[in-house]
Amino acid sequence: MRNSFVPGLFQAIANAGYRRIVSQLLLVEDDVAIRDALIRALSERGHAVTSTPAATPALQQVLKAPPDAVLLDLGLPDLGGQEALRMIRSVSPVPVLVITARDDEAEIVRALDAGADDYVIKPFGADQIDARIRAVLRRAEGDRAKHAAEPLEVGGLWLDAGAHEATLDGVELDLSKREFDLLHYLTRHAGQVVTRRDLLTHVWRMPYGGADRTVDVHLSWLRRKMGETAQRPRYLHTVRGVGIKLRSPS
Repeated sequence: MRNSFVPGLFQAIANAGYRRIVSQLLLVEDDVAIRDALIRALSERGHAVTSTPAATPALQQVLKAPPDAVLLDLGLPDLGGQEALRMIRSVSPVPVLVITARDDEAEIVRALDAGADDYVIKPFGADQIDARIRAVLRRAEGDRAKHAAEPLEVGGLWLDAGAHEATLDGVELDLSKREFDLLHYLTRHAGQVVTRRDLLTHVWRMPYGGADRTVDVHLSWLRRKMGETAQRPRYLHTVRGVGIKLRSPS
């Protein structure tokens, strides 16, 4: 039953004229044929897809470089799919679409109760899974927009995205748009390590990668305006080999 999914995908890939959707997906699927077919189909539709055949590296990926959404098979070799789902949900709000051949109603209910955003039963067509992904991403974007409009405060740092204002210890920061967006993203994820790829994807809108030097230069400018340096940080702390963490000096 699982491999009956593959021919339909390759047939769908031959169709043309898809609207480009920019997103970063993590596919967790141990069936090589299905994984390769999904990567090809979703890439054709504008998604950047990374993949892994097991749950443990998927959890590490979610923590290190959170994707826009996770496609999670339940039949994984190292962890049960339900357990993997609960672990992902315990560390990240990233949208998760379960993709599985298991069509038992009790299994579906357990997955949704454990935090799945959608449940898609194999075999399915490429257009269907693309539409499901786009629907989940729209809901997630709506939630992010709602939260992004709320003022943020970390220690003496205060940001209001609606007014495009930022103050530090009561003093207004004179930030460019890019600097403000960078600081806002880091503040929204205060206490978390944010990778350069995260910043290129969500601040620079470059999901297929870009120059790390661009991020480093803007971080240097931002630090200067906040009265700190990489060697003597107050809010912006470099986690060597991983990324940047914003946290309160206290």
